[in-house]
Amino acid sequence: MTEYGRGHGSEPWHPEDPLYGDQGWTGHQTQQGQVPYGGEQQQYAQDPQYQQQYPQQQYPAQQQGYAPQYPQQAQQPQHVQHPQQAQHPQYPQQPQQPVYDAQGWDTGQQQYVATAPADPYAGVDPYAQQAAAGYPGENPDLYTTADAYPPPQPPNLRHLEPQLPEQQDEEPEDTFFAGGGDAEDGDDTGGGGGRRGGRSKGGKGGKPKKRSGAACLIASLVIVGVLGGGGYYGYTFIKDKFGAAEDFVGEGTSEIVDVDIPKGAGLGQMGRILKEAGVVASAQAFVDAAGANPRGKSIQPGQYPMQKKMSGAAAVALMLDPSKLKVITVTEGMRNAKVYEAIDKKLEKPAGTTEGIAQREAKNLGLPAWAANNPKIKDPLEGFLYPTRYDLSKDSTPESLLKQMVKNASDKYTELGVEGKAKELGLENPLQVITVASLVNAEGKNHDDFRKMSEVVYNRLKKTNDVTNQKIEFDSTYNYAKGQSEINFNLKEAQAFNNPYNTHFIKGLPVGPIGNPGMDALTATLNPDHGGWMFFVSVDGNTTTFTKTYDEHLKLVAEFQERQKQKNGG
Repeated sequence: MTEYGRGHGSEPWHPEDPLYGDQGWTGHQTQQGQVPYGGEQQQYAQDPQYQQQYPQQQYPAQQQGYAPQYPQQAQQPQHVQHPQQAQHPQYPQQPQQPVYDAQGWDTGQQQYVATAPADPYAGVDPYAQQAAAGYPGENPDLYTTADAYPPPQPPNLRHLEPQLPEQQDEEPEDTFFAGGGDAEDGDDTGGGGGRRGGRSKGGKGGKPKKRSGAACLIASLVIVGVLGGGGYYGYTFIKDKFGAAEDFVGEGTSEIVDVDIPKGAGLGQMGRILKEAGVVASAQAFVDAAGANPRGKSIQPGQYPMQKKMSGAAAVALMLDPSKLKVITVTEGMRNAKVYEAIDKKLEKPAGTTEGIAQREAKNLGLPAWAANNPKIKDPLEGFLYPTRYDLSKDSTPESLLKQMVKNASDKYTELGVEGKAKELGLENPLQVITVASLVNAEGKNHDDFRKMSEVVYNRLKKTNDVTNQKIEFDSTYNYAKGQSEINFNLKEAQAFNNPYNTHFIKGLPVGPIGNPGMDALTATLNPDHGGWMFFVSVDGNTTTFTKTYDEHLKLVAEFQERQKQKNGG
């Protein structure tokens, strides 16, 4: 036996043998790049049994993957010295020639070539791995015998645990589809056909494990469920994408539901809202019906009372009917009396409900401080219900609607600077600006008419007016005072009717507005034409003609009366 771990018998050696080599330095360190001997001498204690048993047989042989042991000096038996300081061994070192197989692997057998004694370490890298040398009288190397350990592996594969073919081909046995595992499914610590830490191929007695019937049934049900669900959703997708949209038939049931369509909603969003409310069967049915209707894209937002289970076409037709839409639209020049009636009707309130609230709560509805400054005013809110569209909701009340209308008017008047413009126009207060705007809105047809009519008003209000003696003489004021809208009326009766709104009887402006002026009338009032107009008349009912003298006006009046006689068959 050498001092590097092989005995006298035929037993194979292994690096983990406690008698193998120098336990202070291993191939692991060499692989990790650690230098076994640095600039200083590395000293290791020598096992005494080697000193006593083999005092003279010391060889500088190197084992594969391990650092070399160096000869001992007699003077220092407990330390290892550098090879140059040791005596040459009895047997000269011979160059070692490793033998490789066809694939380039080291077979573990060495060939030796006799050479003259020389320094065994001359020209040799002390840190390179070298093959083990053979010695005379030793048993043959058993690397290639059946009982020997396999030859050393390349450095990059030394620490990898080889996977046995049986483990690669073997399916896991403790999975769900194998019906779970039991005690026999654990690691086989004994036997195992030469496999270390592997599992037996069967259960008890080596018999193949049987698949659990319940597991197979569950797996089948899962697969069927997945395929069935996927098929259903696939069918639904294809049907929705390419098939006819689901739709109801007819005008719907007697059940009514209020549907709110927000501003800016497109047809798709409208359809989804209707479907969620149970009005239509599908959003696509509504979209298709709206696309087929020439006016389908003109559906307005707001609240609609609709029947449940209506066809898409019926829903579109209802929403295109303005009378079905739950909104209040205050038109330009519209009187408050008409606004009150519309609110009562849309909110299904008794007639006179909203008008009564307006009279009682006028001071609490948000009027500006300069409004209703005359006790003779018929309606304090006249001129302050701003013309626009007001969408109703389930929470809408007469009070909430009136407050919203007054706020819109007050905000708009502030934006236009009505208070500051009053004195510039020769008027007494901002309320008179709104009054003039209401007059021109009632008499004119367009913005150009409004500008010329406001000029007529300002010229007739002048103290130098000796033609009408500062009387406005607008028929619209008489109609407002009478609560009517008549074109043909008795002029003498109008001139004799004493009312603070009747400009045929009083001088100057009415005590308050006679309607709710729109933006065109307001801007025209603030920016009159300045053409010097004093009179106007609409001969044909559509076009308004303006004149500067009374004589021209009388000619137009005669022409107008003649047309009226022909129209009435007289």
